[in-house]
Amino acid sequence: MARPIKETPVLKGKDARHFEKEIKRNEARKVSNEKYQRAIDVYRRVKIAD
Repeated sequence: MARPIKETPVLKGKDARHFEKEIKRNEARKVSNEKYQRAIDVYRRVKIAD
């Protein structure tokens, strides 16, 4: 039998500010075309395996 899923904790204070900073920093980041193509290739291989 499965265990119940715990509630997601709410971030407050310093942790919340740090999380928000990281999200904003990562929004501006771009993935190189090489990494993007590699991820698409892996996705296609996994999709075919299903």
